[in-house]
Amino acid sequence: MKSRLTLLFWVWACAFIFAQEDKYYSAVAEQGDGIFSLLRKQGLDPAKHYGEFLELNSDKIKKGSALKLGEKYKIPYADDSFKKTGVLVEAVKDVEEPIFDKELAQMSLKSDKLKDAIYYLITENATEQDKNFVNNITQRLAAELMVHGAKVYLMDDEVSKDVIGDTLSTENPMGDYIKVINKRYIQNTGKYQRVLVIRAKNITGKDNMDVAVYHYNKSTQGQRFAQNIQSVFKEKSISNKSFEKASLIFEDKNSLYLARNILPAISLLTMENASNASGNKISLRSNKKEFANLISNGIMNDYVDLEFEN
Repeated sequence: MKSRLTLLFWVWACAFIFAQEDKYYSAVAEQGDGIFSLLRKQGLDPAKHYGEFLELNSDKIKKGSALKLGEKYKIPYADDSFKKTGVLVEAVKDVEEPIFDKELAQMSLKSDKLKDAIYYLITENATEQDKNFVNNITQRLAAELMVHGAKVYLMDDEVSKDVIGDTLSTENPMGDYIKVINKRYIQNTGKYQRVLVIRAKNITGKDNMDVAVYHYNKSTQGQRFAQNIQSVFKEKSISNKSFEKASLIFEDKNSLYLARNILPAISLLTMENASNASGNKISLRSNKKEFANLISNGIMNDYVDLEFEN
């Protein structure tokens, strides 16, 4: 009987220890770190998690908030951490990792206007130069959405590098995007969820850009999403030409395949060096920061419009 009680005690003790460890992980204090800076580096809101940090590290905190250089401190796991709200998904293996690392120290929550909104960002690039330009814009966009409370899944671009334009592999690599996005869509049923594909072709980053926004003709949500983004672009257009009222419709095989098989509403944004193109091509300056802000404004307008209607 005594041995049984001892065994039960150890089982309980081990379970308690593991349960406690599940609530935190460790981070090392660097030169100049205080509690606020250490928490920011881990993607946490210092004001919200300060008290929890003190409880976890009460034996290591001296003189208020001073931290010891090189010491390991317990960091609480939190769903609102930027490490969890900004996720890079390796679509082929369905593996996640944080989008940002060192950049976390500069990020702080601005509002919760996009709370419960989830965005899936897919990039498609024709050249290495396009990749650098689009990745910069997409990361700026992801950060802007995150600091307003949204969760962002950024799809890695390994799947898309061979499926630009009308070329669709017989193995259908786009199916990897569909699989990982639909899985997360179901896990977050009931929340506002949208997919945005950002496609670039021969962008120099120096010249002005022609931008267009497309939607699937059988999705009213996708059409609204596209039109809200397009409206912001029209306001900032640097040309005097007129635009048709309706957004463009998906025509290429990749976009149609995604739209027909993906669960969230989807829109496509394309950009290329400025030309004499007509129709719904909108001329914009190729300023990365400004362009990312325009996209985020259009995205937020779509969310606000939907919230207002509801």
